[in-house]
Amino acid sequence: MCYKKSVAVVVAVAGVVAGFTACNNRQHKTIPAPAADAVKPVAVTPVTQYDSDDLAIWINKADSSKSLIIGTDKNTDGALYVYNLDGEIVKKINGLKRPNNVDIAYGLLLNNQPVDIAVTTERETNKLRIYRLPDMEPVDNGGLEVFAGEKERGPMGISLYTRPSDKTIFAIVSRKSGPAQGYLWQYQLTGNGKGQVTGTVVRKFGAYSGKKEIESVAVDNELGYVYYSDEQTGVRRYYADPARGDQELALFGSGDFKADNEGISIYKTGDSTGYILVSDQEANSFNIYRREAAQPVLLAKIPVSAINSDGSDVVNANLGPKYPQGIFVVMSTDKTFHFYDWRDMAARIK
Repeated sequence: MCYKKSVAVVVAVAGVVAGFTACNNRQHKTIPAPAADAVKPVAVTPVTQYDSDDLAIWINKADSSKSLIIGTDKNTDGALYVYNLDGEIVKKINGLKRPNNVDIAYGLLLNNQPVDIAVTTERETNKLRIYRLPDMEPVDNGGLEVFAGEKERGPMGISLYTRPSDKTIFAIVSRKSGPAQGYLWQYQLTGNGKGQVTGTVVRKFGAYSGKKEIESVAVDNELGYVYYSDEQTGVRRYYADPARGDQELALFGSGDFKADNEGISIYKTGDSTGYILVSDQEANSFNIYRREAAQPVLLAKIPVSAINSDGSDVVNANLGPKYPQGIFVVMSTDKTFHFYDWRDMAARIK
């Protein structure tokens, strides 16, 4: 997705935002305005330089009010932005070659010490870039190559799975295009004994319809599932643990979206209960499904103020008085990120 201004003044006219056009390599399209009853964010970040795309939440376990949001700015001269819970920029990592999606994991062992990490896909170099949290120092020795030997590479989506039984951390990576089977590759992340992270391919799995692309990937650590958006087809569910096999467990959401099903995030209300939130990008809304359902069906559709959103994340932790039941963070194509109080989202779920 890119973002460009087409006129000097922005006004909402007849249900569309007249001043802006969203585009990608294949098309230009007018962006619909948010619905009148859209959920309002608590905070909106300053605009990124190029193209806000995806984000992830890091919970500071020593002081949750000091948690951070990591967002990507997707461009050849791209960056990672680090925000506090007020949406203020606290750090910027420059010089990335089209960082696409980002995710976070806790407790990777480096030099026998547990380290929290943020991992982003760097599309133009076909690498994963890995940073130690909260200082955002690189620990990847220049990046981990992905989809090696493939004709179609271009890493896009990423989700980090922590296996409960042994705390092994895996990166599950999607790409711009790929085969009908084996579209996603899964890498085991480990320390190399020198304070850097290495990755080893452990499986290639996942069906692809061929209709558009697969960008959004999300993992449910506790239930052991990985979900991904096969755009214009639906959301696919597989086991996240490679030892449990590569069979598809569910395909849901077909027909529930105006066009593209995009960003996926999971809000947990218990060990096995909660909600799966999937962006209905062209409708400026999120579709809600029950986390515990064997074959999820649409529970609610919640309009948000973010425009044409494809990236999101959510946590249920108490992050202070503004977000006592958690925070839902969403990309907006006007080059910003929106932070929502989970209570405002929950109020729309019947």
